[in-house]
Amino acid sequence: MAKKGSSAGKTLLFFGIFLIVLVGAGFGLRAAGIIGGAEEGVSVETEKAKLKTITQLVSASGKIQPEVEVIIRPDVSGEIIELAVNEGDFVRKGDLLVRLKPDIFKARIDDLNAALLTQKARLEQARASLIQAEAAHLKNKELYEKDIISELDFIQTKSNYDSQKASLKASQYQIQSAEAQLRKAEEELEQTVIRAPQDGTVTGLAVEFGERVLGNSQMAGTEMMRVSLLDKMEVLVEVNENDIVNISALDTTRIEVDAYPERRFNGIVTEIANSARITGAGSNEQVTNYQVKVRIITPHNLNMTGAVLVQSETSENPEENFSPNFKPGMSATVDIETKTAKNVVSVPIQAVTVRDFAKDKKDRKSKAEDTTNAEERSSEEVDDNLIIKKEDIRKVVFIVEEGIAVRYEVETGISDNTHTQILSGVNAGDEIVIGSYRTLSKNLTNGEKVKVDNNSSTFASVN
Repeated sequence: MAKKGSSAGKTLLFFGIFLIVLVGAGFGLRAAGIIGGAEEGVSVETEKAKLKTITQLVSASGKIQPEVEVIIRPDVSGEIIELAVNEGDFVRKGDLLVRLKPDIFKARIDDLNAALLTQKARLEQARASLIQAEAAHLKNKELYEKDIISELDFIQTKSNYDSQKASLKASQYQIQSAEAQLRKAEEELEQTVIRAPQDGTVTGLAVEFGERVLGNSQMAGTEMMRVSLLDKMEVLVEVNENDIVNISALDTTRIEVDAYPERRFNGIVTEIANSARITGAGSNEQVTNYQVKVRIITPHNLNMTGAVLVQSETSENPEENFSPNFKPGMSATVDIETKTAKNVVSVPIQAVTVRDFAKDKKDRKSKAEDTTNAEERSSEEVDDNLIIKKEDIRKVVFIVEEGIAVRYEVETGISDNTHTQILSGVNAGDEIVIGSYRTLSKNLTNGEKVKVDNNSSTFASVN
């Protein structure tokens, strides 16, 4: 019995060893690719190339401001004795804004009036003296012609007559000067009353009642307030020098205002600056921008036009009568539509990548070069290190054909935020590789086997 048990144990031992060897061989063959099926390939996401209308956009950020904004500064200096408006008030052209203390200007007018009267009195004196000098000159002229008086006496009376005529003209000019000074003083008195130069809303009120302000006589006067047309607003943005060449006047725009999220407003380009605004000049961070003004054409600030407000019932759907109220200084982002291509072959932006074609040429060396002896190879490697290797970078896309990723060189056109126009190299309906980013930008090679996986959450499809 002991002998039979020993034989059974040996049989189990041999069977176990055989099973282990068989399993190990199976794993080895599967790893070598002999059994277990062919390699599945690199997992990629794809999308069909399609005909699409693409609009090229230039995006820029800026601030909202009124199209027309008048800065109110006094022409004369003085103390504010009346401030007739508050910030946010709507005013009509000619409405009183500010009144300055006029006492000094009234006193100056009285002084100049007195000086003018004095000059007029002197004019009458000069006229009387002229009449007297003229009579003496005419009398002496008759006597001189009859040789009754000497030539010297005649010359003296003639000189006195000419002098009195000059004095009369001087008095007349002095009166004109006094009148001009009086008119100036009267204008300065009128300038103590400041009125609205246009219809608009008072914005940026910077003074208070009783405050003293400086006039514009010597330098820029005190800024007291601004009168703006808030129903005509624009966005002032700065566009980079690389994009400014694509923008033209009257280009349509889409405007997004931070104060109104998830809303878009319409606009048009009205003005493009010719002079650049350079920041960080002379450094590696130098930036060259150009200012562009975009008028907001969507109706806005309808309650700031001075019209009489009429009470009305609230609409069941407030969105139907929605009117934004923009304020100066609000932040906005503008997408300027520069070019449009209709019904063109397009692919997602991330599908277009680049490859170095010069590297491919280097990889296709003949086998004869690979069998060169060691000394020749070492000398060639030294020579290669001394030569600057040129790159041949081209734009490409990968098209899946029967499970193989085939690389095609492409020529691109304009782009929007999601798609790029393909001018050549791709046809509508081709299955284009669009992800993943790492695989597409670096790892994927021409002729590599791929597995399409469009349901994976790893990729983000852009439609």
